Amino acid sequence: MKIPYGKNYGLLGPNGAGKTTTVRILNAIIKPTSGSAKVGGFDVVSQGIDVKKICGFLPESPGLYQKLTAKEFLEFIGELYDIPKKMLSSRIIELVELFDFKGRENDLLDTYSRGMKQKVCLCSTLIQDPKIIFLDEPTSNLDPATTRMVKDLILDLAKKADKTIFICTHLLDIAEELCDMIGIIDRGIIKAEGSPQEIISFAGSSNLEKAYLKIMNVSKIDDLLAWRDLK
Repeated sequence: MKIPYGKNYGLLGPNGAGKTTTVRILNAIIKPTSGSAKVGGFDVVSQGIDVKKICGFLPESPGLYQKLTAKEFLEFIGELYDIPKKMLSSRIIELVELFDFKGRENDLLDTYSRGMKQKVCLCSTLIQDPKIIFLDEPTSNLDPATTRMVKDLILDLAKKADKTIFICTHLLDIAEELCDMIGIIDRGIIKAEGSPQEIISFAGSSNLEKAYLKIMNVSKIDDLLAWRDLK
């Protein structure tokens, strides 16, 4: 795959398809067993430190120190990236305003709702001003209202920031609404790639859901219930 800078890219596939493994490789967290990849022009194996300097990664289940305030947590993350204190303070103020939780930044994180915690996690992903942002299942385990809020935050971020956003998801509506380009992955193999409309055309379908099911060879209810025949 080759992703143009400034685009929102969605890696779409079922659980276990290889989405998280792919994003960990692209963030130089784990090494590939074969093949090669470059992120921002840097090789993920030989130039892993350079890759990490330009990337922000929000995992599906991020860790938060519940007994820190949001501001303290962001200061902690910023210090890990060795951001100068004056710059870090300014950046935290900007992020708190951008994600609209001014007045709550000095409250302990264990008093935050799940949606508020996700806002802080997104802030921590952006704290070093990365060129490329990786979001692994950003709406996982969120209720519908919070999911809508996170979607809007990502859309707003895409409009305001000149960044590439890479989203891993198994949800069709997330990929279709948030992404300029989509790659459909199954068992570590990209089976289709392009804009949502290009994928629909490629599959000869009328919408993305039908295209996805066709590409993944899940075209009838018997395929979905194949497990019942397993011994």
